[in-house]
Amino acid sequence: MYIKQSELLWGLDNDFIKEFIDSAMKKTYPEGYKLFNAGDPAEYFYILMKGCVRLRLGDQDRTTYLVEHAGEAFGWSGLVGMPKYSASGECTKETMVMIFAKDFVQEVTENDPVNGMRFYRRLARMLGNRWIHSYNVAIEGVTDGVSYTLEAPEKTESHQDA
Repeated sequence: MYIKQSELLWGLDNDFIKEFIDSAMKKTYPEGYKLFNAGDPAEYFYILMKGCVRLRLGDQDRTTYLVEHAGEAFGWSGLVGMPKYSASGECTKETMVMIFAKDFVQEVTENDPVNGMRFYRRLARMLGNRWIHSYNVAIEGVTDGVSYTLEAPEKTESHQDA
């Protein structure tokens, strides 16, 4: 998976994507590794390269969401003004992620308002889809092992495809 294929970056200008990607650290973690706990300072944002991350709200022992598709983003709390992570993230198998500093993401999106707005619009769509999924899980009583595939973003004719 090329990082520019991430739903979050799809269709953004190539210069924006390059600056974004160049800022990332790429790390691989073993099964069982806790990337963050609910309540930890939300200093980083992640994009999955391969593997799987289980997200859990608070102290619940139930999976809220499985991040298992290359290009999926998670750990977004700091990007929307929340000082702490709202969920815990744990690798369910060996997992490779790209890690972005929250401060950098905010800076690069502020420096390029057009692409920054598209980035945050896609982030909002992703979060909305996850909340709908979580609501459906709660109503239907679905348990662990649930994931949700997000719709591909629309292509725009006026900007380069990534």
